[in-house]
Amino acid sequence: MIRIENLVKRYGSKYALDGISLNIDKGEVVGFLGPNGAGKSTTMNIITGYLSASSGNVYINGVELLSDPIGVKTMIGYLPEQPPLYVDMTVREYLNFVFDLKRCEYSRKKHIDEICSVVKIADVQNRVIRNLSKGYKQRVGIAQALIGNPPIIIFDEPTVGLDPKEIIEIRSLIRKLGEKHTVILSSHILSEVQVICDRIVIIDSGRIIADKPTEELARVAGRNKRFNAKIAGPAREVIAAVKEIAGVKSIEATGENDNGAYSFVIEADANTDIRRALFETLAALSFPMLGLEEVNASLEDIFISIVDSKFESESEATGARAAWDDADSDI
Repeated sequence: MIRIENLVKRYGSKYALDGISLNIDKGEVVGFLGPNGAGKSTTMNIITGYLSASSGNVYINGVELLSDPIGVKTMIGYLPEQPPLYVDMTVREYLNFVFDLKRCEYSRKKHIDEICSVVKIADVQNRVIRNLSKGYKQRVGIAQALIGNPPIIIFDEPTVGLDPKEIIEIRSLIRKLGEKHTVILSSHILSEVQVICDRIVIIDSGRIIADKPTEELARVAGRNKRFNAKIAGPAREVIAAVKEIAGVKSIEATGENDNGAYSFVIEADANTDIRRALFETLAALSFPMLGLEEVNASLEDIFISIVDSKFESESEATGARAAWDDADSDI
């Protein structure tokens, strides 16, 4: 559905995008994740044809963007971070305007009625947009993106500035849209991407540093396994014994509970299952294990791990180049 080949966007000597390549299949809900200034919005603006690339190609449904820009744009609905609303119009007037702007060939009334129903703005369609809450304005922005029923919907920071109730409603709406559309969602809110998206693309400094299904990202990051354990026994002796188990990286007591039972956080190698050895070790010492729960790494942990790994690799490469230059200068 979407193919990006070696996309570069340069402003003078600064690279906003530095050779991004990406394929997105029909029906996928893909999250673009990264810090502010990473290149997420730039990528989406180029996909939509709003911004030109310095080099590289974008194909939508097999059609190269520059060879048929109008045809490609009819296949894309776009909600930028600031919804493109004419606030002096009523909702209905605005959607009629967008309908004409897109030269939509559907039955006007039926099409707009259906979109208002899906986005849940039918009850405010005769109100002036200026008087709507930010959440309803965001819904109107989504409605304009759906005019013409494009197969691809792109959202840039769709929940910025919304209250918690509005955030939940917009996220639910995006998930529903993902059932019938290919969706790209840009956000720097990690929990939002984790909840909505099937696949996550992490962008940092204009480059893709990770691209995996959401549930596989933890393995890509190489995170250790983490367990919360409740063990009845002297904390020092428990820690000393557990540290000897193969695959255990660390163990830390977090506090004392009832009847001398302590809570511990145990970190273990990702490729080693320590649970059986942990049970046997504690049983041999007559330290009952009252609870054991594996704690999945949060997306925040994964993101930091990936970015830190990238930074360390680049630092090592920079150090190696510097060492080589120094050696070369001595020759």
